[in-house]
Amino acid sequence: MTTYVERAAQGVWDVPAAYLQYQYVELVTRAGGVPVLLPPPGPADLPQPDGAAAAVLDRVDALVLAGGRDVDARRYDAEPHATADPPATDRDDWELALTRRALDLGLPLLGICRGAQVLTVALGGTLVQHVPEVPGARAHKLGPGEFATHTVRTLEGSRVATALGADATVHCYHHQAVDRLPEGLRATAHAEDGVVEGVELDGDGFVVGVQWHPEQSLDDLRLMESLVRAAREQTKEKV
Repeated sequence: MTTYVERAAQGVWDVPAAYLQYQYVELVTRAGGVPVLLPPPGPADLPQPDGAAAAVLDRVDALVLAGGRDVDARRYDAEPHATADPPATDRDDWELALTRRALDLGLPLLGICRGAQVLTVALGGTLVQHVPEVPGARAHKLGPGEFATHTVRTLEGSRVATALGADATVHCYHHQAVDRLPEGLRATAHAEDGVVEGVELDGDGFVVGVQWHPEQSLDDLRLMESLVRAAREQTKEKV
């Protein structure tokens, strides 16, 4: 699971730390997986994104791209919107490298919120930078730290539909979303206002991105269980 590197204060300490909300760890563990945190590489004397991604992904069974800050619009040749988050350059570099390497390896992958956007950009797609400007769009977050809840409709036969059925109630916290889909990536879930909420890569592998936050519903493990199952089946095939 990907993480930030951010300053964190604890007791007398105020130091850089690999940071990820603990719900992600719980989600993977409850679904039967073993979570491994993957922070961006460190100083320049350590292996940098492409080399580090290759080394890391040779040792894990699946990749989860966690939620977080907006992907820098310059990654898809656009100017950042006035509402865009300050770019997390190290994390953009790292997650784009991980995603491309995971796709090369055929590794099972689940992108969550920002992760769905990283997957889209890694393959050459673009993003809607501010969903509230889309005509007819409803709120996909309610305020600072306050998730919106709505229903998504899934595409019949998709991996998301197989896991969740024709529709599901989900927790969202995003103001950006998928815009132009790259070749091979298709929309497989939509909010009732038409905003893309799920994407999947064509083919037999498990490569899924969702705009919602399954870690906010730890009583519903179906999507993460699908990833863990895909990883387990692929690992058996290699033995």
